[in-house]
Amino acid sequence: MKLQFRQIDGFVKSPPVNVRAILVYGPDSGLMRERAKTMGATVVKDINDPFNVSVIKADQLIEDPARLSAEANALSMMGGRRLVRVEDGRDAIAPMVREYLAAANPNTTVIIEAGELGPRSALRLLFEKAENAAPIPCYVENERDIAGFARTLLSEQGYTIASDALAWLASAITGDRQRARSEIEKLMVYMGKNKQIGAADVQAACGDAGAQTTDDLVFAAAGSKPADALRAYNALVEEGLPAIAILRSLQRHFSRLHITRARMDSGEPAEVAMKSLAPPVFFKQEPLFRAQLTRWSLPALETVMQRLFALEAQCKQTGIPAETLCSQALLAISSR
Repeated sequence: MKLQFRQIDGFVKSPPVNVRAILVYGPDSGLMRERAKTMGATVVKDINDPFNVSVIKADQLIEDPARLSAEANALSMMGGRRLVRVEDGRDAIAPMVREYLAAANPNTTVIIEAGELGPRSALRLLFEKAENAAPIPCYVENERDIAGFARTLLSEQGYTIASDALAWLASAITGDRQRARSEIEKLMVYMGKNKQIGAADVQAACGDAGAQTTDDLVFAAAGSKPADALRAYNALVEEGLPAIAILRSLQRHFSRLHITRARMDSGEPAEVAMKSLAPPVFFKQEPLFRAQLTRWSLPALETVMQRLFALEAQCKQTGIPAETLCSQALLAISSR
């Protein structure tokens, strides 16, 4: 069955009992693992229970096509439902999954974790069309999504966070759900019994959350420093940050330049125009940001933004070398 976007969160919290297999896929590996863990916990009390949980690699299924059905139909030694987790899922295992779904065990749930799968993926299409299976896409969340996630997580523990602090936090941890959760938990440890979170608290606790490298990237790109931009880009790629998340950081920075430049062209002083941004420019970066406002004209900023948005759409297509295209675009922008 194919889910609507608004149905995903509810499905993850409580998968329907008639769904015997779930495919969790997409470029955000942290979100993928978190959703797989949440759904697995609705099947068994401990997803690491060796008696009621089996973990299989896709390569093992390819070598032994009967193994999926064998594991899914095995009797639980301790009683109760069983969970079968398949890692590194890909199209090659689609035939054996199809065979299993034709006679699925009602006491077993199979959860398959996969990377990014295109619209024509055999495995993805199988789950979209099957009545007793469902695919859960895990795309890179934007700042609004991460802000909502952070607010909810903090609120559950009794914390409140100022709007500018939340905006800064979301921009710093966007890109991977698992990394975002880790940083939010670190923030709560830092705050301790103090339940009121301000911008200074967030910057002190999460200032090393990858935001520094991201800032190096965007300021080098807009500051005409191609070598520095590529160095920061390679560091982010090595950390596992998806190309889409990197592109959105660039889009956000050039959008902020565009908004401020437009206000300046309308007659506002640079200082006044910069203060209109939310979150505000970090005080240590104000001189660099102001210099870039002088360097970039409004038409040039619009051209760069159009290119970045087009590139994001292109990177979402199957088989596209996203990292190569991003590095080429970064080099072109930073060399202007």
